[in-house]
This record gives sequence, structure tokens and C-alpha cells, in this order.
Amino acid sequence: VSSELDRYSTIILFETYEDVYEVFITDKIYEIIPTMIMDDLPASFKEEYKSYTNASVTRMDIIKALRSDLSDLVYEYKRMLVEEKLSDVLEVSDHNLTIEEHQERYQQQLEERRLQQEREREEKKKLIEEEQRQLNYIFGAEYEMDPRKETEYILHLGDTNTGKTYTALKSLKKAASGSYLAPLRLLALEVFEKLNKDGVPCSLKTGEEEKIVEDAQHMAGTVEMFSELEHGDVTVIDEAQMIQDRDRGFSWYKAITRANAKQVHVIGSLSIRSMLEEMLDGVISEIHEYERDIPLKVDLRKFKIEQVKPADALIVFSRKKVLQTAAKLEKDGHKVSVIYGSMPPETRRKQIEQFINRETNVIVSTDAIGMGLNLPIRRIVLLENMKFDGQKRRLLTSQELKQIAGRAGRKGLYNVGEVAFAKDAKQMRELLFSTDEQISKFSIAPTSDMLRRFKEYHHDLGTFFDMWAKFKNPKGTQKSNLAQERELYEEVKDTLIEAKMPIVDLYGYLQLPFSAKESSLKKQWVASMNAIVNREELPEPRMIEGSLEKLELSYKAIGLHLLFLYRMDRRPEAIYWERVREELTDKIHNVLRKDMKKFKRTCSACSKDLPWNHDHAICDSCFHKRFRRRHGDEDFNY
Repeated sequence: VSSELDRYSTIILFETYEDVYEVFITDKIYEIIPTMIMDDLPASFKEEYKSYTNASVTRMDIIKALRSDLSDLVYEYKRMLVEEKLSDVLEVSDHNLTIEEHQERYQQQLEERRLQQEREREEKKKLIEEEQRQLNYIFGAEYEMDPRKETEYILHLGDTNTGKTYTALKSLKKAASGSYLAPLRLLALEVFEKLNKDGVPCSLKTGEEEKIVEDAQHMAGTVEMFSELEHGDVTVIDEAQMIQDRDRGFSWYKAITRANAKQVHVIGSLSIRSMLEEMLDGVISEIHEYERDIPLKVDLRKFKIEQVKPADALIVFSRKKVLQTAAKLEKDGHKVSVIYGSMPPETRRKQIEQFINRETNVIVSTDAIGMGLNLPIRRIVLLENMKFDGQKRRLLTSQELKQIAGRAGRKGLYNVGEVAFAKDAKQMRELLFSTDEQISKFSIAPTSDMLRRFKEYHHDLGTFFDMWAKFKNPKGTQKSNLAQERELYEEVKDTLIEAKMPIVDLYGYLQLPFSAKESSLKKQWVASMNAIVNREELPEPRMIEGSLEKLELSYKAIGLHLLFLYRMDRRPEAIYWERVREELTDKIHNVLRKDMKKFKRTCSACSKDLPWNHDHAICDSCFHKRFRRRHGDEDFNY
């Protein structure tokens, strides 16, 4: 008995009540129903069955014949039992009711249950409708395409190096007031200096710096600095095809559709024409298409590094490869300028000036060269055709290739722009001269107006991010994934920072344009946020001397500090840190020159020197050793 009880206890321990009921129901159905059928079978049927089979019909024969039907009955009875409410069962448990009375009460309970479920469905429907109403109210209205009817739009569309920006800027210079919006701080700085040099007082406004010129009625800035509250006669918006960028694209959408100016000049590639025509239907007064005066010629021969000539620009797609390629060229006797995305704009400008002034004769660059930089380049050489886009390595798109290759050939210097490739030249030539697909989507992101409307219903950003995920973006758009905003929010969620800071202000700090993937910068951001809510002094950015990487990280730390200072309107301090940063860029420039001369690649495992163009971090010998350790000592052929 004891062992049987132990066995039973073990069964109960590892089974749910539902399992116990299922066993009970199964046993009863397989016992009762076959027995009932056996009892009701006519004697003639039993005799006929025996004459055909030479055996008497049994309960097991009936179970085999009805196995599927019996299984369905088990499922149906179990479902009914699971749906039974304990309160309903308890209500009748103490009453000595007949089967008929039980049946009547059961039907009443079923009806009550049906009515309750109907009420719950109705309530759920109302909640869903209310949520959808909130989603439409908070997010939907923001994306109605409604450019100002009184604004005149002029489109400048074409390939790179065709004079689009030059033509648009002529209108800006003639205007009594206006603004230029660029994708890069460097381009905004370039226009700022050009307008002031040409006698048009112009201020500069980016997230990390402001240069206010007395009596200036013009402003040059990055597109994120656009404000529809600012009025002007002319607004120039550059590189409008960036509207499809998942993270930054909405800044172009806002600037284009809500520019508060009499005349708006939109500059972009031909691939954005259809979208702009739809977006600005009825308000476009002129469309100018630009063609290159200087043709592009593709050399189908495989390029080798020994063939580098003065005025060449060599393109690779990582900072490390820029430096290793530049080091190789320096050793071969060339004087080299370098450009890469994370390079401080001031350093980049010095590198560019050296090339323009013929202090260097070759440029090695990432695709950062393709964004608005007009340089005296004779030939563009792509040493790579693939780039990492943040998710995967992929072949360049036609538009990306055109942006880069279009930098070859400078009017007044060369009659033709040359393009060469280290591999797959025929395939890349077809891509270069193919017709671009029209941009079909632009990116959207939350705005401060959305947050203000959100505050009418909710009070935490976690709910805001959830609602943004549920919001169905309009046709022709793609939602920003808000990766950085979500990552930074996790740092302040359920802290005093979230509790004390107004939701609109907090979201603004989540949006600060800095590299949150750098752990030291993320820590600096959190420390600065704590200082703000505790009314303490902002922590000074950490300055690290030494290698190029350390100096560039120090530059980024100062940049993040400036973002806080300008957001808090602490301009005197910001001016001081701008000077510190300018001194730091001189150091970066000097270290960069030294690093290029001594840069060499070594195996990360054995420190053996690697060829300048080696594709991996370890040498072949170390790779083979690792392979043999992992897969045994078999004799592999390499």
C-alpha cells in the first residue's frame, strides 16, 4: 500500500490537474461507450460478424473501429471540463439535484458565461479601439504630407559633381535671409565660411558647435538643426536622397515639408524625383536636372597598388584599411591624405587642404568622400566593392557607387574622370552606368509634438516605445528602430533621472547624436544626466593622451560634452571646450601623419608582420594551427 501511495504521489507531483482529468475522462469514455455499443448490438449482427471473421465481436474491436471518434470525444469533454468555473461547481455541490436539475442549471451557467464573454469581448474591443485612437492621435497626424502652399519649391537633381549645390547656393546668397541644411558638419562649415567670405554674414549651428555672426540673417547647419519656427526667404536642403536613411531620414522629411520659407531649394540624386513630386504635389515650380560636363571612363583592367598616380583617390570601407593602405603608399614614396567617417571634421579639412594645395598627391578614403566633397581628383579607384552597412557585408548599390565614382574629374583640371577597380571591373561598370531605382520609402521617427500628445495619456517612455512599435507606419515609409534611444533609456529606466526629468526633455537627451556604443561615452552620458537632475556641475570629458584611437575618443568625449552645454544654453563654457577640441585636432592631425608612416600590420596571435593587404587579423600559419587544433591532426591540403 505504501509503495502504491508513493507511486500515486509521484504521478500527481509531475502531472497538472488537467492531465489527471484527461486520464479520468479517457478511462470512462473507453469503458462506457464500447460497453453501451456492445449491449445494443443485435444478435443477428454478432452472428454475421462471426461468420465472416470466425471470431466473436469484442469491446476491443469496437474501440479500434471508433478510435478517432473516441479521441474526439475525450478532447471535447476535456475542453468543456477545463472551461467549467469552480464557482459554478461549488454552487451546486451541496445540493442534492437530479440529473435534469443539474442539466438545467448547467445550461443557465453556460448562458451566463456566454454573456460574460460577450461583455469581455466588447470591453476588449473598446480598449483596442481606444488604443488605436491614441496611436492615430499621437503618431498618425504627424506624417500627413502637407507642405506650405505659399512656399515655392525648386528641385536640383542629378549626379555628383554637376553643380547642383553651387546653383542653389547662388539663390541663397542673393536672398535677404535663409538657411543651408547639410548632412555633415563639415559641409555646413564649408558653406558657413564661403558665405562669410563672399560678404554674406552667416552663422553656423550644429549640435556640437555654434558660431554666431553679428547681424547675420543666414545660417548654415546640419539638417537635424532645422526648426519650422525659424522664418527665411530661402532654404537650401542638400543630399535629399538621405531621406531614406533609417536613422536620420525623418530630419530631411521635416525640413522639406515644413520649411518656413518663401522658396525652398531641394538638392538630391535623380532617384528621389518621383518621391518629391508626390510629396510636393502642386507646389513645385521648377525641376532642374543636371548632367556631368566631364564624362566618366571606366578602366576594365584590374588595378594594382603599384599603378597609383598623383591625383588618385583610393577607396576602402574601414578606418583600419584606410590606414594600412596609406602606410603602404607612404612606404612606396607617395604623400598621402586620408579621410574616414569617424575622423574629426577639422582634421578631415586639414587632410583635404593638403591634397588641394598639392602637399599630398594621393587620397585614401572611405565612402565618406562621396558626400559633397569636391576635390581635384583625377581617378577614383575602388580597392573594395563590398561594405558593411551595420548589419551585413553587401555589394555597393548603384547610387552609392555613383556618389563615390562621381568625385572623379574636376572641371577646369581634367577632361575626363577616370574610374578603376581592383576586381570585377565589368560588373561594377554595369552597376555604375545603370539607371537608379526610384526611392520608394522614407524614414520616420518620433517628434517632440508626439511626446506632448503622449503625455496626455501616459507618463513613461517605456510605454511610448511600446506604442511606437505598435503604430503602423503609413504606406511609403519605414519606422526608425530607435536603437540608440532604447539602449540609453535602459540606463535611466526606473531611476531618479526618469522620475525627475520631464519626458520631452529626457527624450531629447536620448536623441543626442553621439556614439553610444562606446562604453566610456555611454558612462559620460549617464554621469551628465545624473548631474543635471541633481543640479550639479557636468562632469568634464575624459581626456586621454597617446594613440590615435585614444585621441579620437577624447575628441568624441568633448563633442558629447558640447552637446550637453549647447542644449543647456551654456555658451561661454561651450566656447572654451571648442578651443580645447581645436587644439586636440592639431594633435590628432600630427599623430595621424606619424601613424601613417610607421603603421604596420601584425598577426594578433604571433605578432609576425602581415602584408599590407592581408584580409585577416592573423597570419596563415596561425590560422592553420588553430584549424588543426579544432579538427584534429589530419593532413589537410591548403
